[in-house]
Amino acid sequence: MNFLEHYEPLLKAFWYIALPVSIFFLLQTISTFIGLSGSETDADTDGGDGDMPFELFTLRNLINFLLGFSWTGISFYQSIENKTMLIGISVLVGILFVAVFFFLIKQILKLSEDNSFKIENTINKTAEVYLTIPEAKSGKGKIQISVNGSFHELDAITNSSEKLASGSAVKVVAVAHNLVIVEKI
Repeated sequence: MNFLEHYEPLLKAFWYIALPVSIFFLLQTISTFIGLSGSETDADTDGGDGDMPFELFTLRNLINFLLGFSWTGISFYQSIENKTMLIGISVLVGILFVAVFFFLIKQILKLSEDNSFKIENTINKTAEVYLTIPEAKSGKGKIQISVNGSFHELDAITNSSEKLASGSAVKVVAVAHNLVIVEKI
C-alpha cells in the first residue's frame, strides 16, 4: 500500500479500515447470494414480537458500520476541514448503513411470511351467514369470513336453539373437525 505513505494519519486510518472491510463485504455478499451465508441473520420465526429480526451486535452489522464509516471519511476528508466533525458524520453514516440493512432484511423477511389459511385463525372473528345455519344438532350451513385479507366460505354449525338466517352477522366461538361453531351477534 505505497499510495498511503504520504497521507495524513486519519486518512490512512480510513483507508486501512475501508480496504479490508470492502473486500470482506464483497465476499460476504457473494456468499449470501450463492446460499453460503451463516445463520447470524436468520430470523427468529418461533415467536418474538418481530421488531428486531436479528441481533444488533453481529459481524455483519460491524462490517456494515465500518463500510459506511470508512468510505464516508475518505469521501469527505478534503471537504470537511474539522476532523472531529468528519469523524462524527462518518459515525452517523455508519449507523445509517446498519439501520438501512435492518430495514432491508425486515422487508425481505416479510416475503417469507406464512399466510396460508388456518381454520384456527377464525376464532373470535365476525362473519356473515352465507347459507342458513339450522338450530343446534340439526345440520350445518355456511359462513363467509375474511382471514388475512382473503375471503373463505366455511361449513358452520351453531349451539343456539334458533336457526341463523342468511345474511346474519355471527361470531366464530370455536372450531371442531373443520367446522366453525358460531353464535349470533
